[in-house]
Amino acid sequence: MRLRIRALLGVCTLLLPLFGALAQAQDLKKPMLLVAKPTLQGPYMQTAVLCVPLGDKHIGFILNRATEVTLGKVFPDHPPSAKVVDPIYFGGPEAADSIFALVRRDPGAPSILLFGDLFMTGNGRNIDRIIEQTPNDARYFAGFVGWMPDELASELERGFWYVTDPDAALVFQKDPGSMWSDLMRRLGKEPHPPGKGEIDTKLDAGQAG
Repeated sequence: MRLRIRALLGVCTLLLPLFGALAQAQDLKKPMLLVAKPTLQGPYMQTAVLCVPLGDKHIGFILNRATEVTLGKVFPDHPPSAKVVDPIYFGGPEAADSIFALVRRDPGAPSILLFGDLFMTGNGRNIDRIIEQTPNDARYFAGFVGWMPDELASELERGFWYVTDPDAALVFQKDPGSMWSDLMRRLGKEPHPPGKGEIDTKLDAGQAG
């Protein structure tokens, strides 16, 4: 059985963000972890997003949005999928009907090296092989976040995100429920909803993808 997944190289033509005046303050040519500010409302509220450059665009995956769906439920006729313990994660609104695997080894072409030893593939044959051979060595995402040129720079300039260095361990964190608040404290920020006098900012799914 072959998982029906859109090939990564085809999806990449749809992808993501940026440069602009803010590029002088923030190096947008390197991988980063975006942590939603407490004032950010909408579908990206309290998210942690792994973000990497892809040409003049960026691709990202929301790391702390576990679904209640497993690969075994999605592919009941593919027995190896039932061996995947963790649920599918909602990676973002782009190509949300496709599955992407993040794994700490080269899964073979087509794939993208995100940073360090962390790779991403959306290729069906690669994902089948990962599931069949080492099903729990990857984290599986439905969809991704994408920005067109200059969009991420605009979001940073408008104060949607805190930026810190990416950490592959976060991708595979077993209980991501406290990820956002833990990251806020690591950044020296107190996680709290917008207080009186603070401005709510809203980033819709369509704006960041």
